[in-house]
Order: sequence, then structure tokens, then C-alpha cells
Amino acid sequence: MASKEAKYINGYHPSVLRSHNWRTVENSAAYLIPYLRPDMHILDVGCGPGTITADFARLAPQGQVVGLEHSAEVLDKARENAAERGLTNIKFSVGDIHKLDFPDNAFDLVHAHQVLQHVGDPVKALSEMRRVTKPGGFVAVREGDFANQVYYPEDSCLEELLNLHATIARSLGGEPNAGRRIVSWAMKAGFPRENIKATASAWCYSSPKERAWWGDMWAERTVKSGLATSALEMGLATQERLEQIADALRKWAANEDGWYALMHGEILCTV
Repeated sequence: MASKEAKYINGYHPSVLRSHNWRTVENSAAYLIPYLRPDMHILDVGCGPGTITADFARLAPQGQVVGLEHSAEVLDKARENAAERGLTNIKFSVGDIHKLDFPDNAFDLVHAHQVLQHVGDPVKALSEMRRVTKPGGFVAVREGDFANQVYYPEDSCLEELLNLHATIARSLGGEPNAGRRIVSWAMKAGFPRENIKATASAWCYSSPKERAWWGDMWAERTVKSGLATSALEMGLATQERLEQIADALRKWAANEDGWYALMHGEILCTV
């Protein structure tokens, strides 16, 4: 049976890529660091512009790393990032997480960061990730849980943005609260519960520099990214209302006591 289709909510507007380019192993996959070895063969599924992928290559200098992305649109940036860092043990290709074009038992680690929340069939995706992982290797997933986003000072416009994001994500076939579901999905994909280590961690932005970066980036995403296009096409918001939400994000960022956090669920599954 074919996997359900889902459409990526954000697209690849420069404001989206600014967010993705910030991600590293240290700030977005720290739970994996104790398990990384210098000779690992690693598959990074949904790699985007490849900053986490490049970190894997740096941390596994005697290994090989493959970054896989559903869209070719962003892979030129991923290759550029790797070249700038002088990495030669890394390559990038286009593929489908529901049908990975690799043989069984090919990788020591198969990783996905904020990917399963956007796919049509996360259980099928995890089954494929498991298939291409060597016995004794790891499938690792970190997913946001968007109902656990918290802004302070509270603002009705920001709450509207969170609800808008969730509504659009589900309309496009995704699940924005994936973080709380990944243990269940992994069990349905065939992992015994005792082989699943579950943890959680959060991104937090509170310093003036962090607030300015996050607030400006999301203000631009709110009016220019795929999120904005979907909101307008679905009749969920007007351009004027999106501009008002963007203004609220900038106002939040200017607050000296401003604070934002997003909780993520994490799983490390032993094959």
C-alpha cells in the first residue's frame, strides 16, 4: 500500500533556511554525542541545508555520511556548507524516507531531526530507517512538540500563530505534536519497547541576541514562507493579519524579559 502524501509546511524560503542553518549536533542532537564513533557510517534523513549532517561528518572522520532530502532545492546549499568546512567523507542525494534507496543493514546510525512531523506515514518511515540500519546500530529521531511552545510575555497574536501552524500542518498531512508520539510510532515500526531510549530536551531563546534572531526570523516566515502561502490559500488568515502577527513577534523580541522555549521528544532505538 502506498504511503500517504504530506506537504512540507515551511518550504525553503531564506527565513526558513536561516533557522535550519543554525542547527548543529550540539544544539539539536546532543543526546547522540555519547554514541558517536569516528568510523561510523551515518544516514541523515531530511538533512535540509546539511549543517547537522556536516557535524556528523566532522565527528566521524574515518566514516562516511549521507545526507538525504526529499527536495533537490536545498541540496546545493548543503554541498556548499560541506565544501566550506573541507569535508570529504560526506555526500548528498534526493530520496523518499518512506522508500529508502539503500540495502538492508547499510548504516551504523540513521538519524532524522524534525522530519517525522512532516511525513504522511511516520511508522513506515521508521520501518525503513530500521531496515537500513545494521544490527546493533541506532535509529535516532528528535521531534518538536508544538503544543509545548511557550512565549513570555504572553500575547494573543503569538497564540494565534501557534494554532495557525498546527491547523495548517495537519491540513497538509503532518503531525505538529510528533514529539510525544515517537515512542508509540517506533513500537508500531517493530522496535521492542526495551530497545527504545526516550528523552526530551528544549530549545530556549531568552538573551537579547537570541530573541532578536528568533523573533525576526519567525516574523519573516509568518509573512513570506510556505506557512504564509498556505494560510492565505486556505483562507485561515489575511495578509494584514499575518503582518500583525509578525509585528507581535518583533515586539516580543524587544521585551527585556522575553522568553521562548520548544520541547522536543527524542528516541534512540537499538536495532
